[in-house]
Amino acid sequence: MKQRVYLCIDLKSFYASVECVERGLDPMTTNLVVADPERSAKTICLAITPAMKQLGIHNRCRVFEIPKGISYIMAVPRMQLYIDYAAEVYAIYLKYISKEDIYVYSVDEAFMDVTDYLLLYHMTARELGQYIIADIYAQLGIRATCGIGSNLYLTKVALDITAKHAADFIGELDEERYRETLWDHRPITDFWRIGAGSAERMFKYGIRTMREITLADENLLYRLFGIDAELLIDHAWGREPVTLQDIKSYRPSTHSLSNGQVLMEDYPYDKGELIVKEMTDLLCLDLVEKGLFTKSVTLMVGYSNHLNIPAAHGTVSFDSETSADKVIVPAVAKLYERIVNPAFSIRRVNLSCNNVIPEEYHQYSFFTDPVLLEKDHKIQEAVIDIRSKWGKNAILKGMNLQEGAMTPTRNHQIGGHKSGV
Repeated sequence: MKQRVYLCIDLKSFYASVECVERGLDPMTTNLVVADPERSAKTICLAITPAMKQLGIHNRCRVFEIPKGISYIMAVPRMQLYIDYAAEVYAIYLKYISKEDIYVYSVDEAFMDVTDYLLLYHMTARELGQYIIADIYAQLGIRATCGIGSNLYLTKVALDITAKHAADFIGELDEERYRETLWDHRPITDFWRIGAGSAERMFKYGIRTMREITLADENLLYRLFGIDAELLIDHAWGREPVTLQDIKSYRPSTHSLSNGQVLMEDYPYDKGELIVKEMTDLLCLDLVEKGLFTKSVTLMVGYSNHLNIPAAHGTVSFDSETSADKVIVPAVAKLYERIVNPAFSIRRVNLSCNNVIPEEYHQYSFFTDPVLLEKDHKIQEAVIDIRSKWGKNAILKGMNLQEGAMTPTRNHQIGGHKSGV
């Protein structure tokens, strides 16, 4: 099999860099954080500039954790602007690489299979990476880093660890170089997919490095991590069988659709139910817009952070697959009333539509009136059409105007943050 060559390009401190570029400032010398000043001092900074990182401030810190003596600009998040910049970056990628060979991993990071392009351009992988990075900076003023590897895992590790110490911000790894240079690297949490919890579990058994994972008893690793131990062991050796084309061609056997939010403050029981109804209503519109139906909905409600009690969980099933708000919203409201303790305040809500199917596979139940449901479906489609033309707040329901309702505010957000438009 032909040896693959991958690039992974990451836009450096992306949100903060965009805000600096928009202000005509250099993120390498400007102290700037992206955070919403309307939230509390405990709000998390979505991004900070490299200049602030050089001062020892950690990315994703909270505003109050920034030392008082440091002056900085606080930029309100503008999520739509960041998406627009990311689209321009993607257009630059397409100048060099076909979309079939690009996998967008996040808004600021993308993998590319460049195996068949190196001969075409008469370049090494490093030269191609340098060329693309230079083009991004020339066109948009955004700096980037790059990882190069013989598989996707090594490419990501080269980006996350090796590139940081390279003069040109490009890291390069194959299995041999990985074992020579990173087998004893610490902390182990620097490696892709190893979080603090996993590291703590291994630490109890004296496992602190990738080398020590390869020497550990595999039965122990399977007891600690279950089936995920197989991936952990492969990664410790620098192996990764999944290719970019495997990811691009993957189609899950089951599908779900979800919606979640962390509330700005603790909500009492009754206002919490209002939030759940609003979120369920939006989830129904999402189903209709995507041409999907669901057989059941799972609700998770997390209580106040001050209460050390587990979240409430429950699932409601329907007679047949549906996307009708007149069916789903009342059913989820009843589920909320059944599983949530009214004595406690609410802070987090998550909803998930389970085992969703395309509209063409839907069959009506004997216990429902198809005429009424079709009428409701047409109303939902009309609402979607109006919102797409005139904005999400062009048409609202009465509950969206009640005290504590969040839909009008969330309609101006992307990913829970201000869109900036």
